[in-house]
Amino acid sequence: MGGNVACRAHRLAIAALLLPPLLYGCGEKEAGKTEISEEIFPVQVLTVQPSNMLQTISAVGTVRYRRETPLGFTTPGKVATVRFEEGDYVKRGALLAALDTTSVGADLNVAEAERGRAQAEFERIKQLYADGWVTKSRFEAAEAAAKAAGARVAQAGFARGTAQLYAPSNGVVLMRNVQPGQVVAAGTPALILGEGDDGFVFRAPVIDRSASKLRIGMAAEISLPALGSAPITATISEIDGRANQATGAFTVQFSLPSSAQLKSGQIGTASIKLPAGDDGALQIPASAIFGMRANEGLVYIVDAKTERVETRNVAIERVTDGFVIITGGLKQGDLLVTSGAEKLRTGAKVRMTRAPG
Repeated sequence: MGGNVACRAHRLAIAALLLPPLLYGCGEKEAGKTEISEEIFPVQVLTVQPSNMLQTISAVGTVRYRRETPLGFTTPGKVATVRFEEGDYVKRGALLAALDTTSVGADLNVAEAERGRAQAEFERIKQLYADGWVTKSRFEAAEAAAKAAGARVAQAGFARGTAQLYAPSNGVVLMRNVQPGQVVAAGTPALILGEGDDGFVFRAPVIDRSASKLRIGMAAEISLPALGSAPITATISEIDGRANQATGAFTVQFSLPSSAQLKSGQIGTASIKLPAGDDGALQIPASAIFGMRANEGLVYIVDAKTERVETRNVAIERVTDGFVIITGGLKQGDLLVTSGAEKLRTGAKVRMTRAPG
């Protein structure tokens, strides 16, 4: 019986030695159960692509003659006659208006008389100089006086010749600013002539963002309610190199085909269609945008290597049915989160599936 007791005590001692490691092992397993794994969020993504939608730029403007030329006198004087009224058609070379030439005619007569006297004096001094009776400086002074007198004749002749205004081309008198008997200063526009030989154009102001997408030669359709017919096909012929300081818009000029119905001042609308994707804009689903304000918004982009998201600020040009046109903040090929963004934050890990379409 004493042997059995001793054997039992020996077993208990061995169990006591083995128990702590076993308990320690169990403790490790229990501690492992408290570790928290990183959450992975399921999202749908779409590869960013250029816009496949046609964009139309519209601008309101007016029909004008390509050349609307102000005509004025080069010298001051009293208006003697004005032969045409506003709206009158004139032919090239027609006399439009004239100054009273009494004063300029007298000036020309005086200048011619002085030229004769100076020329005769020069010839006399020239002979004396050749005979050695006068100095070279006296000869040069007489020569200069004769040339000056000739220049005054040319000046007076020019003033007399420009005392009449002639039509530089066929056209229409668009504005008449003077009346017979009126005294005008040199350079004052007397009439404005729409030169019909160069045809008509359509001019319209376009905001800078839209003007930057236009190029000379692009086709456009011009709708003119006054004509009451189908739009006129035109092409862009000029784009101002500088914006209007008051409005910030650029004036765009469209060449119009010849038509007897066109009149300077008719109001209309120009429509220019830009080819899909030709404006550098990107198209994304409206569901991808959050935090919108003014012309900006936020989106989530996925890094394909780390499968983590980052926030991007994007510039919004316009919103269409179900789509948003982006002009900044994204590039073609970016992986855009289109669904499942509600629980995301910057740096979150995601599991991607491709969005349909």
